[in-house]
Amino acid sequence: ERPARPGREGRSRPGAGSSAMAVSPSDLRRAGNEEFRRGQYGPAADLYTRALELLEAAGEAAAEERSVLLANRAACHLKDGACSLCVADCNSALDLVPFGIKPLLRRAAAYEALERYPQAYVDYKTVLQVDCSVQAAHDGVNRMTKALLEKDGVNWRQKLPPIPTVPISAQTRWSAPSAGAPGANTPATAPQREPGENKAAANAERAQTLKEEGNELVKKGNHKKAVEKYSESLKLNQECATYTNRALCYLTLKQYKEAVEDCTEALRLDPKNVKALYRRAQALKELKDYKASIADIKSLLKTEPKNTAALRLLQELNRA
Repeated sequence: ERPARPGREGRSRPGAGSSAMAVSPSDLRRAGNEEFRRGQYGPAADLYTRALELLEAAGEAAAEERSVLLANRAACHLKDGACSLCVADCNSALDLVPFGIKPLLRRAAAYEALERYPQAYVDYKTVLQVDCSVQAAHDGVNRMTKALLEKDGVNWRQKLPPIPTVPISAQTRWSAPSAGAPGANTPATAPQREPGENKAAANAERAQTLKEEGNELVKKGNHKKAVEKYSESLKLNQECATYTNRALCYLTLKQYKEAVEDCTEALRLDPKNVKALYRRAQALKELKDYKASIADIKSLLKTEPKNTAALRLLQELNRA
């Protein structure tokens, strides 16, 4: 359920009504930070968007301020599971101010959630060039190394995109932030921490650990215990891949309605997710909802027309 928009419940916020006084981009940014701290990520993103629109309407160059707003909005998208939107905002932020730690970390986290592990690895490594003390980047590199080794074998490094060389000027520009909540890409002389940032980062890290424990249990064939790990992880961080992983367990356990529900949640976060579409189609087939199953497979094939597993399932459904 989407959080209430700013300005409801009689509270006075920037732009809450037609009679509201004119507000500046910095006012809107502060209001957005407040909404973020309250866990109202949708309203926070709206406030950051309005601040960006004001800057553009005024024709202000303010590249750094725009970059910060984009990185903040990216954090909202990441929290809401809209990983593709997070990547797009981080790209724009980095175009304006290259090698910002926060947009790099947030883009890496989004790539990781989208299972685009090579791109995530590159971003985490880039962060470490900027500041080698960022623990979130070290942890990310370790996770991606493990994932890529499992996926591509010992030659996984040969398949990586190029890692950019960070200039010396960028290595001293930023303080070391956490990946948690919005805040400026702050110069090292004036580090800032948003309230709740450390807790958010800790929750995300714990969620990732639980997900990895679930993955290990799946490899051992213990799907029931894996469901418990994925469920704990989802309480801390609603991630698309965790939903699709739990859906796979539910399929194996023949809990088809639960598998459909998890895939539906995953598709709410990433509407074109191939695994979610395929696994929901499998579950719907077992529930004898052939029409909905075929619809999912056709949606999948729009993204991956040559997906052999999907084509094979479609043939089975057409014969059903």
